[in-house]
Amino acid sequence: MRLAAFDEMLPEVSGLRRPYSAYDRWLKEQDPARLTEKMQDAERVFRKTGITFAVYGEQEASERLIPFDIVPRIISGNEWRRLTQGIEQRVQALNAFLDDIYHRQEILRAGRVPRDLIARNEAFLPEMIGVRPPAGVYTHIIGVDIVRISEDEFYVLEDNARTPSGVSYMLENRETMMQLFPELFQKIKVRPVENYPQLLRQSLAAVRPQNTNGAPTIAVLTPGSFNSAYFEHAFLADQMGVQLVEGQDLRVVDGHVAMRTTEGYKQIDVLYRRVDDSFLDPLTFRPDSALGIPGIMDVYRAGNITIANAPGTGIADDKAIYSYMPEIVEFYTGRKAILGNIPTWRCSEPDSLKYVLEHIHELVIKEVHGSGGYGMLVGPAATKKECQDFAKKLQAKPSNYIAQPTLALSTCPILTEKGLAPRHVDLRPYVLVSDRIQIVPGGLTRVALKEGSLVVNSSQGGGTKDTWVLDD
Repeated sequence: MRLAAFDEMLPEVSGLRRPYSAYDRWLKEQDPARLTEKMQDAERVFRKTGITFAVYGEQEASERLIPFDIVPRIISGNEWRRLTQGIEQRVQALNAFLDDIYHRQEILRAGRVPRDLIARNEAFLPEMIGVRPPAGVYTHIIGVDIVRISEDEFYVLEDNARTPSGVSYMLENRETMMQLFPELFQKIKVRPVENYPQLLRQSLAAVRPQNTNGAPTIAVLTPGSFNSAYFEHAFLADQMGVQLVEGQDLRVVDGHVAMRTTEGYKQIDVLYRRVDDSFLDPLTFRPDSALGIPGIMDVYRAGNITIANAPGTGIADDKAIYSYMPEIVEFYTGRKAILGNIPTWRCSEPDSLKYVLEHIHELVIKEVHGSGGYGMLVGPAATKKECQDFAKKLQAKPSNYIAQPTLALSTCPILTEKGLAPRHVDLRPYVLVSDRIQIVPGGLTRVALKEGSLVVNSSQGGGTKDTWVLDD
């Protein structure tokens, strides 16, 4: 089954879109052989830089080079302004929702979100009830996945409020493009993204604990070099000029978290953690965790360290909660959501489950806590047996799944051996929250490199593109 999709560069109906006009003029002047060479150059740059990701469950070639396409995805300034308004509104609502869920729970009392959906949700942390993070910020770094359906229709596919990844690819994509095609950036005014690490550091510093004396000490907590996103952890620590630490480097000293240095232990004020909640503190969560810091939650509850993102934020990007986001946005902002949701069936509801089972070959079905494209079924691309097997999973644990229609995601051209060819894309803008909300102009465009595929995740064979927001 192939869906008719809106092409962001060259729609069939209207012809070349204005944001691509300058790029198209340049492209027509290029020798195809030169572009092929540039693709090879880009691969060498990525290989030399070590931009890889790990694929779990595969012993062979567990480290892969993320595919990169040299044709940029271009967004006009007007389109970006509309998107940022919707993203800001959504991020404000997410933070308000988290604060409410762990305090007064007014949205539950109002019946706008079912109480059971929170109480039985494994992402909800009872240990966070009554705890208010420094500066009142729960989601310091958010990745909002957005898909486009037509010229004017954008939808949020999901919210990444725990530890959103991929920003290092956004930065390396831009640097690589500027190395390969410096003349393009002289011809076309593209808004910069390279100041993201500085903005991230400033944003983290702005949410330091109230009792911090002087400039705060910031560190990035990684699970270690075997983690799939380790490259990004090391990259961001280096770009921010802060320490990259593992749990074994940290301990609680005099009511604060401190890191081991050559001069003894030094207090940390802000910890940008890339470790999951359950591994963060073996005294509070999983006792077998060797990745966290024993006692860090006591320090956190005392207000002596900022953990970004806050523990318990996973409830905000749970896919069952996602289906209530229009109600959540309206409840906390008093306005309808600017960016809409994709229609979603909650399989925990008997009528929805019945519909999903009857139409399983037409739908995309996802685990409520899933990520990376794992544990999902794309009905139109699945075999009859795959649908039957997945139906058994649904019936065994319906509350673990949601379903959505198969959308005709917009396409952007990629460079193939035969020239330009359309491929489906999504977009992950990165949002920084402190005393204000900052959104880097662009984000990470993920592209499904297989013809007709709707799965853009790198772990499932997808690649990335540089995303240009025009300065118009």
